[in-house]
Amino acid sequence: MYRNTWMQIDLDAIADNVKTIHQICGKKFIAVLKANAYGSGDRMIAKTVIDAGADMIAVSSLDEAIVLRNEMYEGELLILGNTEAADCRMMIEKNISAAAYSMHWVTEMTAQDCRGLKVHLKVDTGMNRIGFKDLDELVQAKKILLDAGCILEGIFTHFACSDTDIDMTQRQYARFAAAVKACSYPFEWIHCDNSEATLYFKDPVSNACRVGISLYGIAGCRKDLKHALSLYTRLFMVKKVKAGETIGYGATYSAEHDEIIGTLPIGYADGWIRANQGRQVYADGMYATVVGRVCMDQCMIQMPQYKPEGTIVELFGPHISLCEMADQLHTIPYEIICLINSRVTRVYLSNGKEVLKENARLDISEQ
Repeated sequence: MYRNTWMQIDLDAIADNVKTIHQICGKKFIAVLKANAYGSGDRMIAKTVIDAGADMIAVSSLDEAIVLRNEMYEGELLILGNTEAADCRMMIEKNISAAAYSMHWVTEMTAQDCRGLKVHLKVDTGMNRIGFKDLDELVQAKKILLDAGCILEGIFTHFACSDTDIDMTQRQYARFAAAVKACSYPFEWIHCDNSEATLYFKDPVSNACRVGISLYGIAGCRKDLKHALSLYTRLFMVKKVKAGETIGYGATYSAEHDEIIGTLPIGYADGWIRANQGRQVYADGMYATVVGRVCMDQCMIQMPQYKPEGTIVELFGPHISLCEMADQLHTIPYEIICLINSRVTRVYLSNGKEVLKENARLDISEQ
């Protein structure tokens, strides 16, 4: 690791979360590893969740699915989003399941030789993103796909407000239950419950849960899930500034008195966005404040007492709640962790010890 900034992933915590959630839902388990496993590294997370009992992995697109196949994952694999008819043969050859979400998609796909293509029907129950809204059209699509030789493997929907609006969730669920009944088909996979719904909403229709962010212990106020992700860096310069001196671009911060300022090797080019100015970080037993504008590759912190160069600084983790950080930034934890880009090395822990460092940009993989 050439740069002292890293995202730490606790594989044991993720495995424990899979087991805990599996016990709660009591159904087949689909682990959603979109966007390179929410920025955590899909290769290591895929192995961890499958070893812990997940039955299927879901991703957002064909390129993400191919990456997993190239990384030697051979199990059940579903694309939740858009796919193209031109890639039909590749999905069949690589045993990748696709979402059928519109009559246009069905028409385009069945114009190919799609015999053997595994398909999950996507029902739009109120998200208004993708999926069939009309039940007659859904049933028609089912028939066309079966007649074309597709393997009709599953049916699913996605809740829009499972973490905030139980009434809307109930309405969406009722529409989904009606869609499943209208299809009158023995689907192997019936899934509607995302992370929050898996934990808090019980339904008799689905036979699988679909879990993403909760894999990392991020789910409402539950105390039985373990937080798995932390972001760290190290001080590489510490200096004293006099009262009245300014810090950073635009001179947006002026020292009110003589202060200790530390500089960190992380900035908005790493996903540590400029809105973090004014927020707290944690350095060796004390909280410090980000002062001045966050730069592209660096940022500065005001420390209540001196800490030497090399001191580890936690940006989120055990002392800096990712959920509270998201509230302060007026966003969600998903966005924060997905923004941490490939310049930042991923460090994986198991049994409390470092087992692997990965940085794809440098082709580093150290065990």
